[in-house]
Formats: sequence, C-alpha cells, structure tokens
Amino acid sequence: MSQENYYVAPSQEIFEEIKEQATKIWKTYDDTFGYASEKTGRIKNIQNIRDNAMYIVAMFDENNRGRLLSIISEEAKQFIESNLE
Repeated sequence: MSQENYYVAPSQEIFEEIKEQATKIWKTYDDTFGYASEKTGRIKNIQNIRDNAMYIVAMFDENNRGRLLSIISEEAKQFIESNLE
C-alpha cells in the first residue's frame, strides 16, 4: 500500500461514486438486525477528506470489495487499487 497516497482524498466525483455504489451494495443485504443500515448510516454524511474513501472500501470483505470494483468507473477502480497495493 502506498502510505503516502492512502491519506490523499480522491476527486469529489470519485468519492461520490464510491460512496453511492457502496451504499447500493449494502442495501442488497437483509437488514433484519440493522447491520446494513448501520453501515449506510456510517457513510451517509461522511465527507471527502483524507482516507474516508478508503474507509468506505475497508468496510467490505474481499468478496464485496470485488463487487464494488466491478461496478465502478475505471478511474475510481484505479484510485482504490493504487491504495490497496
């Protein structure tokens, strides 16, 4: 992981895309016990500063991280992958 870049926020457009698509994935979960709403609540008002975009990504397990990477733009994917190296 590039420690130097990890704390650099992406463009607002990339941040909003990551946030929106992550929220869509969480909303596919059964929310009987509030797990999904807890996750979406955490990111609802989060701002695009420092490592908040990667914080959103880090909430996912490996499978859901793959789901996220498969539905976002190439630019957003490159941002995430560059911070996971």
